[in-house]
Amino acid sequence: MDSIKNSKSKSILVITVIYVLAAALGVAVYMALPFLFWIRLLIADVAATIFVFVFSVIFKNASVYDPYWSVQPIVIIAGYALTSNITPATLLLIISIVYWGIRLTGNWAYVFGGLNHQDWRYTKFENETGRLYPFINFTGIHMVPTLIVYLTTLPAVFVIRQELRANIGSFIGMVVCVGAATLQLVADTQMQKYRKSGRHGLIRTGLWKYARHPNYLGEILMWWGIAIQAVSVMPSHWWLAAGAVANTILFFTVSIPLADKRQSAKPGYAEYKAGTRSLLPIPKG
Repeated sequence: MDSIKNSKSKSILVITVIYVLAAALGVAVYMALPFLFWIRLLIADVAATIFVFVFSVIFKNASVYDPYWSVQPIVIIAGYALTSNITPATLLLIISIVYWGIRLTGNWAYVFGGLNHQDWRYTKFENETGRLYPFINFTGIHMVPTLIVYLTTLPAVFVIRQELRANIGSFIGMVVCVGAATLQLVADTQMQKYRKSGRHGLIRTGLWKYARHPNYLGEILMWWGIAIQAVSVMPSHWWLAAGAVANTILFFTVSIPLADKRQSAKPGYAEYKAGTRSLLPIPKG
């Protein structure tokens, strides 16, 4: 076990196998159920998450779940696209989600240190919740993100299944998605370069000079871009934007406050916060 956890390459290989098996389980569950497609998808998604959770417990590392956020939408979209006719609206959604997903998964693989490293947020929850941590791990770390990404991906599923034509909103939404993913790419690259330089403390260059969380802005905008693409071709399905709303709430109530609290311990944070915006990478004042 230690030889796997201490090796980045072996850890990634193990996680890849886990995810392939989780995807196979999800497909099997989906095919076996007699319900409406969106209910079957939900149950299959939950089943795959539970499968990944089991290995998070086995390896005593909740970060086994980390790539699920970016892998899940690609698997779902690919599955539906392979069983439907590819229309322009479908193609724009595929471009949006695959570009975002490959980019984000690649970033995870780049910064992933192996199964002996766990995301600092999970370790914080574990230290603070004690005996309640298994429950927090299952619900807060695994299941809640799965449900939110399920909701954000669902609009694309509806469009692909109905084989709808594209309109101006489809192109606008795709531009928003590609722009959002590119924003994340630039922000993450700048952060990695800063960390690789050996410098510590607060990054005050590039996008981070003006915003404390430009990468989070990209993640929020990504799913609004998907919602725009779906609702523009299905106006009566405006409620599909619920996923983008839920994702935005998650970042404003959990991700951003956690990151700000951690950064606040660093020297100069009060000054940095006063001179920057939370999300928008534009000069303040």
